Amino acid sequence: MEVRLTHLTWKDVRERDIEVVVLPWGATEAHNTHLPHATDSWQAEGIAHLAARKAGERGARVVVLPTVPFGVHTQQADLPLTLNVNPSTQSLLLADLIQSVEDAGVAKMVIVNGHGANDFKQMLRELQAATPVFLCQCNWWTLGDASHVFDEPGDHAGELETSVMMHFHADTVRPLSEAGPGSERTFRIKALRDRRVWAPRQWSSVTEDTGVGNPQHASADKGRRFVEQVTEELAEFLLELDRADPSGLYA
Repeated sequence: MEVRLTHLTWKDVRERDIEVVVLPWGATEAHNTHLPHATDSWQAEGIAHLAARKAGERGARVVVLPTVPFGVHTQQADLPLTLNVNPSTQSLLLADLIQSVEDAGVAKMVIVNGHGANDFKQMLRELQAATPVFLCQCNWWTLGDASHVFDEPGDHAGELETSVMMHFHADTVRPLSEAGPGSERTFRIKALRDRRVWAPRQWSSVTEDTGVGNPQHASADKGRRFVEQVTEELAEFLLELDRADPSGLYA
């Protein structure tokens, strides 16, 4: 069953009972010297599509919305054609999309986030108070168990992301001989370094090749195994969410 809104006709949408929509939200940014700028968007889209398809095959009434390809890059303005939208802009766009979902009579919405600097939690706290649509979000890479698949997952364009891209879009991944080492410069201040205190990172001061994490042990098989874990977990959530009454979510 087709779950992508981009592939459905008006007749399809009118005749389908839709309970849950999934919104993949990515970014357009540098990913070391071996991965394309679309990495975050394509990964979020691929995960959302596979998970929704699995859930749909089990009876979930779910549709995947088009991927939003622009993320927050306020500390990466010095990287050419890394396309930034400010959090305030992101919130306004999200509010408009939620209104369209509400107008369509859909009860639940899940954001599948593909970019670390996209932080939807505070937006959802505000927007949930203004809509009957149940809102939730996940960072797809936190699903599954990366430690069972990767030697060193990495933070950005490392082994995890490179492996997933090898699985989803192998033709866009440059030879790993072209990849930088993904070395990271950490904060000098201990509390910031230990992440007990948080501050945004100036990306070009953190890494010379825009990557954080060594991609050299990446493989398509690792990507396939991790994607299977992630999409299975997300599919089970979508199925459970489809069947849930938003007014009775608490035990």
